[in-house]
Amino acid sequence: MAVLEPSQIRLSGTARTKEDAIAEAAAILVAAGAVTGEYLDFMLQREETVSTYMGNFLAIPHGTNEGKDTILESALSFVRYDDALDWGGEEVRFVVGIAGKEGGHMEILTKIAIVFSDDDEVAKLLAAGTPDEILEILGDVNE
Repeated sequence: MAVLEPSQIRLSGTARTKEDAIAEAAAILVAAGAVTGEYLDFMLQREETVSTYMGNFLAIPHGTNEGKDTILESALSFVRYDDALDWGGEEVRFVVGIAGKEGGHMEILTKIAIVFSDDDEVAKLLAAGTPDEILEILGDVNE
């Protein structure tokens, strides 16, 4: 199964706070059948411990190790925001929720970080008009 499907991509998120954005990311993962409803609590705990802001408008909230039993399969959620969210003093336009089964999140994280380290790719993600365009830019997250 692909970790990111078009149904897990939102081009215009509705959250206005970091906590609501994490909840929005978690809800997509729940709807995809990747995590249980309890996963959100572990995502919020992780954020309290260490910020998941990565640079270049990207935050990648994910659960703590204690929450791994709430992960049913590896998946991503991708939410883009029209207006930047305040993420502990940093501007965030992309929230990529990650659920990694059996350590599978590290490889996924690496692939996302590579895309977001390229300013041209970030500009393409900001301009993309459809979930399929987002998937094309993110390229090999599903491989």
